[in-house]
Amino acid sequence: MTPRIGVVTFPGSLDDRDTARAIRLAGAEPVALWHKDKNLHQVDAVVLPGGFSYGDYLRAGAISRFSPVMESVIEQAKAGLPVLGICNGFQILTEAHLLPGGMLGNDHLHFICRDQKLRVENAETAWTADYEAGQEIHIPLKNMDGRYVADEYTLDKLEAEGRVAFRYLDVNPNGSLRDIAGITNEAGNVVGLMPHPEHAVEPLVGSGRTDGLPFFTSILKKLVNA
Repeated sequence: MTPRIGVVTFPGSLDDRDTARAIRLAGAEPVALWHKDKNLHQVDAVVLPGGFSYGDYLRAGAISRFSPVMESVIEQAKAGLPVLGICNGFQILTEAHLLPGGMLGNDHLHFICRDQKLRVENAETAWTADYEAGQEIHIPLKNMDGRYVADEYTLDKLEAEGRVAFRYLDVNPNGSLRDIAGITNEAGNVVGLMPHPEHAVEPLVGSGRTDGLPFFTSILKKLVNA
């Protein structure tokens, strides 16, 4: 049976359709989830896509965290449901306390859009198993509030437990502490990152690379082999 991966649409989501396309290219079935619907419709995993949910009022992701669908996402994630948060989705995951730390405005106070070099630090999560630890990849990045921050204790704990999933290379585009581009929870089923893997899945579209496709093939293989 083909795995079903839900993609949540919030008011202001921009990349939900791109994410659904990436899921389909990987071989899974994308399922549209609406932010006001608590029912996850028996999906096998969930992606919170990029965008500017609720216009990023208050803080990026702060309002979406209280959307009805998030009650179910939080409950199921704690029970082991794989959840990926991309850009705004990463912001929502920190606001929902499914991932530690938070997001502030870029240190240069400008929106940034670029092809970003990353190093894979953790290839053992539900979403990164098709990468290799230490692998260098290029993923498009676009954000205004992408600066990952946390207290020193939390940062040290993330480092010690191998929970930094991705790190910026060559240039830190937004001032994220310790060059952190993405992290995972302790169980490895919840991952958040700022760059957009869904924009790097086809050689003729976007950056011309397919470095983002392993996010979606990783979760597909995990669900098929579960």
